[in-house]
Amino acid sequence: MSRPTVYGMSSSGNCYKVRLLLEQLSAAYDWIEIDTRSGRTHSAEFLAKNPNGRVPLLELAPGRYLAESGAILYCLADGTAFWPQDRVERAEVLQWMFFEQYSHEPYIAVARFICAFLPPNHARRQELPRLHERGAAALAVMERHLAQHRFFVANSYSIADIALYAYTHAAGDGGFDLAAYPAIREWIVRIEAQPHFVRMPAAPPP
Repeated sequence: MSRPTVYGMSSSGNCYKVRLLLEQLSAAYDWIEIDTRSGRTHSAEFLAKNPNGRVPLLELAPGRYLAESGAILYCLADGTAFWPQDRVERAEVLQWMFFEQYSHEPYIAVARFICAFLPPNHARRQELPRLHERGAAALAVMERHLAQHRFFVANSYSIADIALYAYTHAAGDGGFDLAAYPAIREWIVRIEAQPHFVRMPAAPPP
């Protein structure tokens, strides 16, 4: 694979997942910063690259693009220690990544977006009670698992951990209190101690 280019917003958890993996792979890459609030992802130029108008977007080679953070993580991790060799363990990584996208991100990430990226008086704050309820349920699932495991799959750091770390460690931005989840907090410490770890920038002001 030639030197990849990532189109992303640095303070987005989904984009941060890709950057964190690339850094931990010690991979050479280019980063093109796009503030999604600018409307640039809906320009004709960008839509020609990703018709869904979202970041992150990975340019693997001139004119060859891959969207969706989970797909990008898999593409970059394949053949590395971040993607297990065992067939069932690979399925378990996907299981947790699907959990993140369907039971975790829609609540924890959306609450963060409302609280950190929108004005304090925005009407979407009415959504927060439901988001907090559903997000707490997802955190409880993670807490139960991590009380028995150092990482999500085979006690080994993988892209399942990267996928779940991105928005979990920033859950406080959306009004979640991680004090009630000691196993999650210990897992966060373990991830932040991994080689070549980089932090996600704070959310920009609304």
